[in-house]
Amino acid sequence: MTIDNLQVAVIGAGITGITTAYNLAKRGYAVTVFDRHPYAAMETSFANGGQLSASNAEVWNSWGTVLKGIKWMMTPGAPLLVNPTPSWHKLSWMAQFVAAIPKYEENTLTTVRLAMEARQHLKRIAQDEGIDFDCEERGILHFYHSKAEFEAAARVSALLKRGGLERRAVTPEEMRAIEPALQGEFYGGFYTESDFTGDIHKFTHGLARACDRLGVTMRLATDVLGIARNASDRLRVTSRSDEAPSEGHASSDEFDRVVICGGVASRRIASQLGDRVNVYPVKGYSITVNLSENSDQRAAPWTSLLDDRAKIVTSRLGAGRFRVAGTAEFNGTNRDIRAERIDPLIRWCRKHFPGMSTRQAVPWAGLRPMMPDMLPRVMRGRDPRVFYNTGHGHLGWTLSAATADAVAALVAAKSNLN
Repeated sequence: MTIDNLQVAVIGAGITGITTAYNLAKRGYAVTVFDRHPYAAMETSFANGGQLSASNAEVWNSWGTVLKGIKWMMTPGAPLLVNPTPSWHKLSWMAQFVAAIPKYEENTLTTVRLAMEARQHLKRIAQDEGIDFDCEERGILHFYHSKAEFEAAARVSALLKRGGLERRAVTPEEMRAIEPALQGEFYGGFYTESDFTGDIHKFTHGLARACDRLGVTMRLATDVLGIARNASDRLRVTSRSDEAPSEGHASSDEFDRVVICGGVASRRIASQLGDRVNVYPVKGYSITVNLSENSDQRAAPWTSLLDDRAKIVTSRLGAGRFRVAGTAEFNGTNRDIRAERIDPLIRWCRKHFPGMSTRQAVPWAGLRPMMPDMLPRVMRGRDPRVFYNTGHGHLGWTLSAATADAVAALVAAKSNLN
């Protein structure tokens, strides 16, 4: 079987699904993308923090994170919140999270190297396809309120340097020179000049248009109901479109390969195929502050920021928008936007940027598909015609351009065996 007539289905039209479809189409495959939303990038890829941040590659697997999670469990506005109601999925995920603590350094090094590779892939794609995504190449400034926090960050910096990433320590005076709009008293910071930011939704939407130009079939507003092998040894994808003539009407399409990029739905789809992909939906929140007045635009920062204590990140998306994101909430597939989780983001803005109005702050929440060891799954399934590119957690925007290339190479390797 040649590439020219090999048909591949990609499940999911978020950042990982669209970058995967693009990579496969560029390699010459006939690609069809399925997603339950009518447009690309409508879930976790809609309004994230915006950072393409190799400097944020440290995995969360540490006893410090576990202790903070226990401490914050009953604090509504805490950066990390765990719903105490038990479930087998949550408990098994957390057990695996703890089991991965001994691999903290190894997994952090793997992540930072992948992130650095991904940045170059993404820049090349954006240039090749002429995608405007409000990219700002001004670096990312991490700041710390105490000596203990700064010294802990210095140890992380040393680890990231082993992975090849350069970020430098900066004094409060240097921080003010890097970002004059930032107000407050700080002990110090670390600045990563090579990191950058951009609008994930605009990029994904622009890349989806590029996929369309390459001949990718976009089956949007279409929910995938199941995947199974048929009698001819191909894979049958059963789906239902929102535009179907009658409710309950389903259709089937046959493919030679299927790539699962389904975000938090990947676990359910994998179980149908006999695979275990233990993603857990970790909710994150953001606000997009519309900078409608010139005074607001002057008071908002241009350099991307990360407040380590509050676990809040920021990105400037053009002159008129400021994105603020943070928190991690373990609460199942609940997508509700809770006021007590949004309020800390608004208060943080008012504290550090008092001259910027937050009266036009648009709230959002999304479910990050997170693996217990914090590493994405780029692999073949039990069925050799099934592949996975999922489980990127809070780094989907940062890592997707590299993992898409990797999974497309896996598909190509399998194709060459036929």
